[in-house]
Amino acid sequence: MRLLGKTAIVTGASSGIGRGIALRFASEGAAVIVADIHDAPREGGEPTQREIESAGGTAIAIPCNVAVWADVDRLVSTAVARFGRLDIMVNNAAVVGHRKLCDTSEQEWDAIFDINAKGVFMCCKRAVQQMLMQTPVGDARGRIINIGSQHGIVAAPGKFAYGASKAAALYIARQIAVDYAKEGIICNAVAPGRILTTGLPGETDNDPHDYSVMRTPMPRLGRPADVAAAALYLASDEAGFVTGHTLMVDGGWMAF
Repeated sequence: MRLLGKTAIVTGASSGIGRGIALRFASEGAAVIVADIHDAPREGGEPTQREIESAGGTAIAIPCNVAVWADVDRLVSTAVARFGRLDIMVNNAAVVGHRKLCDTSEQEWDAIFDINAKGVFMCCKRAVQQMLMQTPVGDARGRIINIGSQHGIVAAPGKFAYGASKAAALYIARQIAVDYAKEGIICNAVAPGRILTTGLPGETDNDPHDYSVMRTPMPRLGRPADVAAAALYLASDEAGFVTGHTLMVDGGWMAF
């Protein structure tokens, strides 16, 4: 129960990696705010909030478009009104694009950056505003975790806007870590490699499965639970002296 008594917001928590993080955090004692524009998991099954509650955990679901400040403000304000404070903010909501530079339209660039970069900026800003008003618990007033990608570090073949947006999410984490360390705000990022999720838009039509298997030294690809375990460490008191770090969860991809 490493997050017992903590309040955590997870964006994009209805499906995939975000769902995995929300379920794991709840199993470790956190009250989880499931933030997403959709409720039904793309993989099928019960909504994340219901899954948490069925297992005896605490969760509320709040519809949120992270690219809209009013939604983000309401998300954090509702979490604090319900649970008293915000201890953990996980910025996971993201969209994917599958085009090279010359095939990327201005509209696609804006749509991807609205969620993957602007959304991370606004969620971080609103979380920091709240955390600065809180009394520190242990080493921190609050912890922020941005879910990036290995393709925010190395090139993402055919995913120009996506890779650039994920690089922004990783940079934002480092900048916040430096700017707000003295105020007790800890900020890190997780950069997953190829994580197997089911039913996500574009995965089937643009599935580089064989390439991902070839590039991953470990004999399997990742699962949402692998990313959730990394996020749990960064959200816990065990990571009290870790900030501004990007934790790779890639089966050795970046060491290849």
